[in-house]
Amino acid sequence: MKSVLNNYKGLIVYGIPNCDITKKTFLWLKDHKIDFVFHDYKVAGINKSKLEDWCKLVGWERLFNKKSTTWRGLTEAAQASVTNQGEAIKIMIAHNSVIKRPVIEFGNSILVGFDEVAFLKSF
Repeated sequence: MKSVLNNYKGLIVYGIPNCDITKKTFLWLKDHKIDFVFHDYKVAGINKSKLEDWCKLVGWERLFNKKSTTWRGLTEAAQASVTNQGEAIKIMIAHNSVIKRPVIEFGNSILVGFDEVAFLKSF
């Protein structure tokens, strides 16, 4: 991760810039005048420690997008291996597009995906 994020205490949006749901989240946050920092998986990647932290908060099943194009592109053997958190994290590190987007981190909490009701309650 970029060093700017290591001590950043505000809102961090994790995702991929060309993802429609991530773009929708950017617009919502800007419309509501909420400052955020963007962490682009394609540029900065994602590490095991961060994924483990998120899994503790919401579970690996919530983070892992089995409806994604990336998931469908994996081999049957790779798909069959995803039966627990450790295996899911390995795939999420190797193929970060399989992580549901966006993941929004604020304080010691995260939200996964676009959810306006949760945004209004959280920010």
